Amino acid sequence: MATKKPDPSGEQNICVNRQARHNYFIDEVFEAGIVLVGSEVKSLRDGKANLLDSYARIHKGEAFLVNSHISAYPGANQFNHEPTRLRKLLLHEREIERLTGKTKEKGLTVVPLRMYFKNGRAKVELGLARGKKNYDKRETLKRHEAAREMDRSMRARR
Repeated sequence: MATKKPDPSGEQNICVNRQARHNYFIDEVFEAGIVLVGSEVKSLRDGKANLLDSYARIHKGEAFLVNSHISAYPGANQFNHEPTRLRKLLLHEREIERLTGKTKEKGLTVVPLRMYFKNGRAKVELGLARGKKNYDKRETLKRHEAAREMDRSMRARR
């Protein structure tokens, strides 16, 4: 029986926010740690997380993850966590200042792109994002469809 080889970088994806790359242009990417309770970590190890409709907010010099859903862990019983609670993000002060400036100045949004474990610690990949218009989304879909058609035709020729 074949065993799964560990990722050499030490990263293990928990969940990916595919909708974010569809709805936004991602300008910059940041890595942030998350402050979690024990039952949340157990639930994340089971892959029970969802980043859809979540975003990051900066309040009084601290970053928070809003609307991210981490399901309750069945074994925690009465010591369970609230699934959609506010979670503090661990970023350097200069990164928080940069995000604050960009969001206020240009009207950008901070969107979580994926959640993963890196060397045993839960991390979130945040993207500094600009919203796409409908015509931008259609253009992106056309480009992806054209690339897929070219790949199919190249495979058929071989």
